[in-house]
Amino acid sequence: MVDISVLLTIGEVSDRTGVATSALRFYETSGLIESRRTSGNQRRYQRSTIRTIAVIKAAQRAGIPLDEIRERLARLPAGRAPNREDWEELSKAWSSSLDTRIAQLIRVKEDLADCIGCGCLSIDNCSLINPGDELSSTLAGTSKLELVTDSGSK
Repeated sequence: MVDISVLLTIGEVSDRTGVATSALRFYETSGLIESRRTSGNQRRYQRSTIRTIAVIKAAQRAGIPLDEIRERLARLPAGRAPNREDWEELSKAWSSSLDTRIAQLIRVKEDLADCIGCGCLSIDNCSLINPGDELSSTLAGTSKLELVTDSGSK
């Protein structure tokens, strides 16, 4: 059993990590970090949480979605700070994910370059909004663009 007096308060963790207390609560609710509760229901964190938060912040800066961060952190042993070997494993997995996203972004960038000067006058051929004229069978006219922009997808 861990002596609650050696655990850190949410304010102490916030001060040491630079992460707002509201974000720490969000991380906890999202399953990224854990706390113990005092008899007065106050959060207390193990010191290892500080390094876990550093890993979370580094991954976020790299563009890794919180779902992927949570999935990978869940594979680590509970109750200890991530170590160098853990970081190597995490970064290798995330590197592959980033390579995939970079390739997608490069394709979008190339497609966007084709749009310069178009003004969506050729929406039936638009590789961003209507690749392969997928919307021709279901929509007509300017409603194509409204559906795509309103729903955020094709």
